[in-house]
Amino acid sequence: MGVRRKAREAALQFLFQEDFMLEEGHQVENFLERFDSFCTLYQVNRKARPYAQQLLGGILRDRIDIDTCIEQAASNWRLARIAATDRNILRLAVFEMMSDDEIPDQVAINEAVEIAKRFAGDESPAFINGVLDAVKTSIRS
Repeated sequence: MGVRRKAREAALQFLFQEDFMLEEGHQVENFLERFDSFCTLYQVNRKARPYAQQLLGGILRDRIDIDTCIEQAASNWRLARIAATDRNILRLAVFEMMSDDEIPDQVAINEAVEIAKRFAGDESPAFINGVLDAVKTSIRS
């Protein structure tokens, strides 16, 4: 498994944890401190940490735009109704598609689908693939 995949997976797990922390009133501002603690606790690969931080920082900064893009692409689904794991996988991929010209859209989609196969439900890979394909069409047109 490559360093970027490890970074994406660490970012996913941290985002999943953050969903619950933010609901309990924790602040977004000190996320780097929480991420450092998370990395220590779960022994996140040191080489994967910088890219994971880059992903997390961008997602937290652009979350409203990312979530809007997901909601527009996920027909008949409110963001709150999408499973937390799926929602955060989508956020990772949409962020990469919107902001990282080094990573082709199809690579971001494939990575998201592979991560979904590992961490999400049986229906998730197809759902994520469909939503991200719609996102790709909307942001590239």
